[in-house]
Amino acid sequence: MLVIGESIHVISARVRAALETRDRRTLQELAVRQVEGGAQALDLNIGPQKKEGAELLPWLVDAVQEVVDVQLCLDTTNVAALDAGLSRCKRQAIINSTDATEERMAAMMPLAKKYNARLIALALAESGLPATAEDRLDLVLTRILPAAEKYGLPVGNLYLDPLVLTVNGMQEQAQQTVSAVHYFKHLADPPPETTCGASNVSNGVPRENRPLINQVFVAMMMGAGISSAIVSALDEELMRIVKAISSGVASSKKDQLYLDLAKAAGAGEEFQVAPELLSNPETRDVAKTINILYNRQIYAPSYLTL
Repeated sequence: MLVIGESIHVISARVRAALETRDRRTLQELAVRQVEGGAQALDLNIGPQKKEGAELLPWLVDAVQEVVDVQLCLDTTNVAALDAGLSRCKRQAIINSTDATEERMAAMMPLAKKYNARLIALALAESGLPATAEDRLDLVLTRILPAAEKYGLPVGNLYLDPLVLTVNGMQEQAQQTVSAVHYFKHLADPPPETTCGASNVSNGVPRENRPLINQVFVAMMMGAGISSAIVSALDEELMRIVKAISSGVASSKKDQLYLDLAKAAGAGEEFQVAPELLSNPETRDVAKTINILYNRQIYAPSYLTL
């Protein structure tokens, strides 16, 4: 799985201040820390930036490329900013993102073709996010793939994104998202590339619980066959889990639980949590989180203590 570091994001007060003041050093240090943590690509999220985007994004691309040599994922809705930023990328870039509306695809797909960039395509239409994995698949088949053919964008340059929603109020969607990736991977041979913003699964969750929910969800998505994910490369435990699943080597009972969870997701099956996993202190919190993500237990901020 290609790890795309998420930490250069305008939602962060520190990043936002660095962008506003053109603080190269802060952003470069953050880029280096993510790559040292295991990121193989970096998401650069500047927000809409309607006024300054066309100047800001290429500045940021140049600043980051001075200190790291990885793919860059340019994240803004500003088409002019994307055009300017893409022109500065030394490696094949990733555009984040288009949805499945004709207006957005008409803007983004020709831009991706122009620069031979990868394009993240969200399973999202005018009516909103489809409720089921099957409906997401239908959106890909009836809108996204035909549009790629229309605009001459190779399917190999697409990253299909089922769109991750939070367990806080929409926990039934976690399993639908995992199933959608499983379906996407069986669309063709070779299978299309897939991605997601994994940390969205814990939006609105208390800060102390977010890493564990993200870790368990990433294990499920890796098992389902996701090609890449936008995650925190600064989360050492998450990166350790990614390596364990990639290698298939478990060094503890908890690691084995993650491997078994990924294996079940790969087979399109629900992982069944054995009672002993809930009674063992080493695996209890992971097991409880699995039940939350499979919608077997109603999510509450205090779910780990219930």
